[in-house]
Amino acid sequence: MLKQIEGSRAMAEAIGLCRPEVICAYPITPQTHIVEGLGEMARTGEIKNCEFINVESEFAALSVAIGASAAGARAYTATASQGLLYMAEAVYNASGLGLPIVMTLGNRAIGAPINIWNDHSDAMAVCDSGWMQLFAETNQEAADLHIQAFRLAEELSMPVMVCVDGFILTHAVEQVDIPEQADVDAYLPSYEPVQVLDPKDPISIGAMVGPDAFTEVRYLQHYKQTLALRLIPEYAADFKSRFGRDSGGLLRSYRADDAELIVVAMGSVNGTIKDTIDEMRADGLSVGLVTLVSFRPFPTEALREKLVRARNVVVIEKSLAVGMGGPLANNVDLALRNVAGAPQVHSVIAGLGGRPITRTSLHRVLRRALVQPWEGSHFLDLNEEIVAKELHYVRKVRRSGPTAENLLRRLGQAADEAAVKTAV
Repeated sequence: MLKQIEGSRAMAEAIGLCRPEVICAYPITPQTHIVEGLGEMARTGEIKNCEFINVESEFAALSVAIGASAAGARAYTATASQGLLYMAEAVYNASGLGLPIVMTLGNRAIGAPINIWNDHSDAMAVCDSGWMQLFAETNQEAADLHIQAFRLAEELSMPVMVCVDGFILTHAVEQVDIPEQADVDAYLPSYEPVQVLDPKDPISIGAMVGPDAFTEVRYLQHYKQTLALRLIPEYAADFKSRFGRDSGGLLRSYRADDAELIVVAMGSVNGTIKDTIDEMRADGLSVGLVTLVSFRPFPTEALREKLVRARNVVVIEKSLAVGMGGPLANNVDLALRNVAGAPQVHSVIAGLGGRPITRTSLHRVLRRALVQPWEGSHFLDLNEEIVAKELHYVRKVRRSGPTAENLLRRLGQAADEAAVKTAV
């Protein structure tokens, strides 16, 4: 059914159609509307046979989901940003125990300084924790990915994180096709857990494992994710056959087959990138796009096949590994390792803390990549003047104070000076 609906509510309705038995909720912006919607549906009986549990923290939310999943229930929770870091120990426990929990991550920057807007810092902080990570481009895909995520998690008995850009998707109102319950039931089998805590047949989980078996436990986690590289496109194809639309998969391309320059990106920014590519194509420039849906497992072979014929690859990502550069660019570079004649990979760090990524800025950086590629990371729309002033101040004054506050003060001064010039 087509609805004009907020992204968070669309996701909540899709999750409800998956018949979760335990939902663990703790509010943190920007995912709060998702669990609020689920709470309302559980209260009114729209979601049947479901226990909605309000907990005292993000750590408790995932801990309760772990207990519920271990007891054999289909379990769900959601979080964002600092909330994900607060539950970090439980994040590793869920994957290490092989529990098929589905969690929505409303992507948001991590402080300090405090910032509630969107980037992918939170997902990257735990990308190697053993969870599968799927990134949605649109709210339609965000709703659809949750349905596929439950099937994937339960087939492999591994947790799945559905990553959705905070505010850009979660709070946007647009048209979304919400499936019918019967169709979701036909696509998503009833949950048959691999492991269940049963008082009649007691076992221990989370046992101490020494050096004699720990490597093997980790290897089997890795092996399950390699199996997901086959299952994710299979489940996306089945989804398309049942619901009539492409959604999910490992990756997809846009005008990339003959492109001299290919952009790689994840999440909602791909819409703006497509518009930019259309404009550049109209000017005769050979540019294409590969949108990554699955970041973990990383689709090395599928990505290599899409990129190998290009001359240059520009990775646009909303995250920064401080001291290294772009984590997505690093993964793309590894995918092309040892490939003869492989394209050069160029990293663009963009949209940190919610800074807008505009077509004007994308035009500028992509046109530069066509004629003068760079080494290292390029920070899109970096205010070099204010950075230079701060670096000069730090070298000059021993007690220079906190950087964030210094930059805010300089921005305020610049705004005041601009206002005076305008008045004159």
